[in-house]
Amino acid sequence: LRLSYLRAGGHDPAILDQLLQIQLEATVLEKGTAGLRRGRRMGTMSPQPAPEAPPALPAELPGTGTRGLDEALLTVELENRRLEDELLALKVWRERRAEAGSRAALQHTEELAQLQAEVGMLRCHAEQTRPWLYRPVLPPPIAPPLPP
Repeated sequence: LRLSYLRAGGHDPAILDQLLQIQLEATVLEKGTAGLRRGRRMGTMSPQPAPEAPPALPAELPGTGTRGLDEALLTVELENRRLEDELLALKVWRERRAEAGSRAALQHTEELAQLQAEVGMLRCHAEQTRPWLYRPVLPPPIAPPLPP
């Protein structure tokens, strides 16, 4: 959805932030349903035991649990997607700017061709109407030869 918005030319930061939040929520929901899928066996769902008390000896150091790693990975993935989206937005902006520049150049070229054609028509028209205004410049007449 976010890529479609960017490709369509959207660039509103508020909407991009909302789309990022929706994407984050969807990813969290997918992670949650993936955990439920792992618990299924032969079409039945086994209930997940609720943790009653923490184990006497933790399996991992505090703060380095898989949940913390999953959240860190999710954060990095979301930041990566945000940067990719920003990069895509910049590419789209650059393409539009280049298209606008080429459109302007094409328009200038067309105007130049039109003006050159108009100048040519005016010259042709001027040459057709001017002959009676200016007499052609001829060399002086040659005198007849003298008798011997």
